[in-house]
Amino acid sequence: MSEYHISQIRPSSRREVMQMDALLEKEGIRRDKNLDYSAGLFDEDYELAATGSCFQNTLRCMAVDSAHQGEGLMNVIVSHLMDYQYERGIMDLFLYTKCNTAKFFSDLGFYEIARVNRTLVFMENRKTGFSDYLARLKKETEESMAFQAAAALQSPLVSGAVIMNANPFTLGHQCLVETAASRCHILHVFVVSEDVSLVPFEVRKNLVREGCAHLNNVIFHETGSYMISNATFPSYFLKDDHTVIRSHARLDLEIFKKIAASLGITMRFAGEEPFSQVTGIYNQVMEEELTYEGMEFHMIPRRANESGAISASKVRQMIKEGCLAALKDYVPESTYRFFVSDQALPIIQAIKEAQDVVHY
Repeated sequence: MSEYHISQIRPSSRREVMQMDALLEKEGIRRDKNLDYSAGLFDEDYELAATGSCFQNTLRCMAVDSAHQGEGLMNVIVSHLMDYQYERGIMDLFLYTKCNTAKFFSDLGFYEIARVNRTLVFMENRKTGFSDYLARLKKETEESMAFQAAAALQSPLVSGAVIMNANPFTLGHQCLVETAASRCHILHVFVVSEDVSLVPFEVRKNLVREGCAHLNNVIFHETGSYMISNATFPSYFLKDDHTVIRSHARLDLEIFKKIAASLGITMRFAGEEPFSQVTGIYNQVMEEELTYEGMEFHMIPRRANESGAISASKVRQMIKEGCLAALKDYVPESTYRFFVSDQALPIIQAIKEAQDVVHY
């Protein structure tokens, strides 16, 4: 390896970024828009031979120039990225790769979580990471007063699930949970843990719990690193946006089916989505896949007021415009109390400074 050296590729270095883009394109990969660290392996002429990047706890955009393949350069890139992640305190690592390269990463110590056939494989560096997560979900369920009360009265139990980002928690989300909870003995509510939304995870989680406190058959869970948002789903090796959306949906559903099997969930609920094209396609795929698996899928009509359908996007737009008083018609009392408190001031400022608060 003496003829190669590895170094960070900084966004300000136009030459290196151009080399990285050219190498990725040559190997059929588009540079992901979500990267917080990139590195390159350069030869003695300072030409890029291999590259790889990170975003949060994931490894992304890894490629070796075809002229240098067979020299073990990918091993060097992956080892460097893992060392970089460990140095910044991120020990649990994840990656997405094509099906035909999964074996290579398996040999480097990554373990498969789920796959979408002929499209992608989701992997992590902990052998028992996902099984430990499933065990935690079961423990949370068994320790829940809602589960214990339902188990004492009903046999067999009918369990359902809702997964939401709740950015922030609105009357629409509340209506979805209330409707779902009325149709099963136990409702598992999963709040997306990924912290890339304008409303931080801890706030979203608390607002969901407070807004559902009147329901006695709901069990709350975090999604951990196993379900991510559309915004950060990697798209660099998928050919077009439609493929990205459907692949994300299918991967999430492969993971959800394993969670459902572990917890005995037989019903999935989702809110009708008239605004977001991405979520609309996701819901379509969800209905197809879950019905095929013999699970029930229920699309709940979106709650509306005199101004139309209620959405988190509309709530964020109102906050951006400073219309806090009008939030009373769109969010539960607990959400409203939070946004008129001093605690919400940094979040309100972030929303006002955001260029786009409406998701399509």
